[in-house]
Amino acid sequence: MDAASVRDAYRRWAGVYDVVFGGVSAFGRRRAVAAVNRLAQSSGRRVLEVGVGTGLALPHYRRDLDVVGIDLSRDMLLKAQERVKQERLSAVHGLLEMDAEGMAFADDSFDIAVAMFTASVVPDAKKLFAEMSRVVRPGGQLLFVNHFAADSGFRWWLERSTAPLARILGWHPDFMLSDLLDRAEATIERMESCPPLSLFTLVQVKNPG
Repeated sequence: MDAASVRDAYRRWAGVYDVVFGGVSAFGRRRAVAAVNRLAQSSGRRVLEVGVGTGLALPHYRRDLDVVGIDLSRDMLLKAQERVKQERLSAVHGLLEMDAEGMAFADDSFDIAVAMFTASVVPDAKKLFAEMSRVVRPGGQLLFVNHFAADSGFRWWLERSTAPLARILGWHPDFMLSDLLDRAEATIERMESCPPLSLFTLVQVKNPG
């Protein structure tokens, strides 16, 4: 899936995204933001949310943080901007249309970067990881919430059997953690299953340097 396909997919989903996906993704989003809020006490207040979408996570950040959100979809960002205005979300200092695989930010611009349900819908997840690492200062934190495929068993078979249909919907049930990062090189500080049914996993990585 290239960038144009991603834009087209989320143009179609923008109006109904919150209703269709908001519930099933709520636990993972809240857990990720809770981790950001906790880590900010020691890691720093500058937070980047990659793939901010309609802004479902934005109301849950601590008000004293400096949060910037980016997304490839202008239609989704318009929904996020409405949410920020209506709920007076003072922590949000910017919402920008931007490609996560080629960000316009300078190196070391943020203390924490978080991507919720984004890694498996970008064209190249390892480019996403590299860009998030670049724009976060050395020693900062990278967080991901995503569905990662099982290694074996019935769920492994089901995920691969349904993968062609799921891709039409913009979801990759066969997406592996190894598609995002190299576990031999990345310093994973935390991995935690999230409801419902442990379908999603929160992964916290210390940025090298």
